[in-house]
Amino acid sequence: MNSEDYGHGKKHDDDRPDTPGSKYKLDALARDTKRSKSYLAGEAIASFVERNAWQIEEIKEGLREAKSGAPGVPHAEVEKWVRSWGGKRQLTRPGPRKS
Repeated sequence: MNSEDYGHGKKHDDDRPDTPGSKYKLDALARDTKRSKSYLAGEAIASFVERNAWQIEEIKEGLREAKSGAPGVPHAEVEKWVRSWGGKRQLTRPGPRKS
């Protein structure tokens, strides 16, 4: 893929998220849905933000909970339990303990 100048003096090549056919797919989608490419791009961005924002919030909540000293299950115990799934001797789910 060739580098392209996006008008701000920087070149971008394979690190951008589009694929070679993305422009044509976007053009077709805009035409078929009778929506502008800007509208579709805005919808895609909104969807991406919504999809990722809840994950980040859940991670933050988990970190707050871990730092609070509330009872929890050590990661190593969860890993050991999960690795036992489907084996001859599946372990019981580990219970929370005070940190």
